[in-house]
Amino acid sequence: MTEINESDRFECVIVNVFDRITWKGVVVEEVRSGGRVYFGRTQSEGFDYQPGDTLYIGVKPLVYPVDDRTMEVILYDADDNKLDWTYL
Repeated sequence: MTEINESDRFECVIVNVFDRITWKGVVVEEVRSGGRVYFGRTQSEGFDYQPGDTLYIGVKPLVYPVDDRTMEVILYDADDNKLDWTYL
């Protein structure tokens, strides 16, 4: 297995965007593996992406696991701006 570095980014396609009052829910699918990740608290302000658009995810291991979750997954735009994060 190849080691994943914190600086690695994986290309994703937006599958769905859910509008909330102050947040957006975003489902992305990693292009190579087809794996999907849901980000539930992406700020609405400035989020102009639609299904089919490309975003990126980064992955890093947690220093201390939270329950059964061992990885932090971060959602980025093309300019490497952090849009949201979740634990897996």
